[in-house]
Amino acid sequence: MIIVSSCLAGVECRYDGSHNIVERIRKLARDQKAVLVCPEVFGGCPTPREPAEIVGGTGEDVLEGNAKVIDRSGHDVTEAFVSGAYRALEIAHMHGAKLIVLKENSPSCGSSMIYNGRFEGTKVSGDGVTAALLRREGYTVISENELASGAYDSWL
Repeated sequence: MIIVSSCLAGVECRYDGSHNIVERIRKLARDQKAVLVCPEVFGGCPTPREPAEIVGGTGEDVLEGNAKVIDRSGHDVTEAFVSGAYRALEIAHMHGAKLIVLKENSPSCGSSMIYNGRFEGTKVSGDGVTAALLRREGYTVISENELASGAYDSWL
């Protein structure tokens, strides 16, 4: 079983109420080969919601208590992001996930790139909170772009 970001399967749960559908992922979910997760919704964030970015580091830094997740209005939403990450981890454990495909650039799900915390559209290297937690726990976490490369086809 694989775990995928809900927005990649067409669920309108992004901060702006939209999705980032990837047809291949939607088909995996429809064929019951993928379980959907949205850590931000799991953590209690509404849809739509203010965009948020990690300030002061990466998802790993958030988990260590050395950075925060702040929304555009300046509200600290770190607790919701961490709580949602742990819920996604529970689901990965529950389903014996072998691969996790998360939405790149997200402060929760980014697996190689996130925004720089200044709300200026600049990306930096780093994991989102959920990607960092899942990797820390030994899971293979990739982005939708890596899935599209075909390198993980044998995992599906």
